[in-house]
Amino acid sequence: MEKAGFQRRTHSDEGGPGEGLDGLREHGFARYGAERLGIDPGGSDARDLAAVREVCAALPPDPYAPGTNRFRRYSHAVYLPWKDELSWIPGTPDPVHGTVTDFSQGEGDLDSPRPRRVLPDVPEVLRGNALLLRLLRWDIEQVLSLRDLGRRPLWAGVHLIRLGVDRPGQDAVSSPNCLHQDGGSAGTFTFAHLISRANVTGGQNVIATPGSAGLQPEDPWADIHAEFTLTEPLDGYVVHDHRVSHYVGPVRAGSEPGPGERSVLIIGLAPYVPQL
Repeated sequence: MEKAGFQRRTHSDEGGPGEGLDGLREHGFARYGAERLGIDPGGSDARDLAAVREVCAALPPDPYAPGTNRFRRYSHAVYLPWKDELSWIPGTPDPVHGTVTDFSQGEGDLDSPRPRRVLPDVPEVLRGNALLLRLLRWDIEQVLSLRDLGRRPLWAGVHLIRLGVDRPGQDAVSSPNCLHQDGGSAGTFTFAHLISRANVTGGQNVIATPGSAGLQPEDPWADIHAEFTLTEPLDGYVVHDHRVSHYVGPVRAGSEPGPGERSVLIIGLAPYVPQL
């Protein structure tokens, strides 16, 4: 039975809303591939992509979700539009990981603060990686083209996430494991770039209405805009956080022998808000 006020709606992978970056303005989400980014993952950019994949292959386990087969690193950067200057924010020294960065997701309620969470930093070797910097700057350009942010610093959360499975029957689960919003301001955008995908099934992306947050995509009252799977290197999508909810399904081992994995670069962008 469908919940009153909701009607399940889906669009196919081809030709629906969100195709092309004009969809970001009109629908609150868009999809793109390496060609749209101006990147050749199998040619001149292959070496830099391989370096990102090497770091993803060695990501440490998520310290807050044992047993989910999720691995990740996270760092902050800030962009000054009036200087066209991008700078990485130093992490906090840590005896295990070298440096760590505070991580929060929609946790700005000062009356009910959550315990501090930190994640291992994106390593220094990647902070100068030409491909990663091109992706970061491309994402920034899309946001600046939509919003009048030329006189405000832009805050970036740079997140490497790998879902990895070692054997048949094993799942690797993203977080949160439901349709959700990242909980930022009305100026928050989240970009995803597929780094690698090998010997896995699943990992389907779903984009839905904000009112569908907290639901599973298969719930009959979930109002779905689009469902698709990132398969090629640097396939990606972007969501304007307050206008949609989004989800990525678990991955499972594929039919080939050996482990499987799906690695993505997530870049969250929002105008910097001073806290005095």
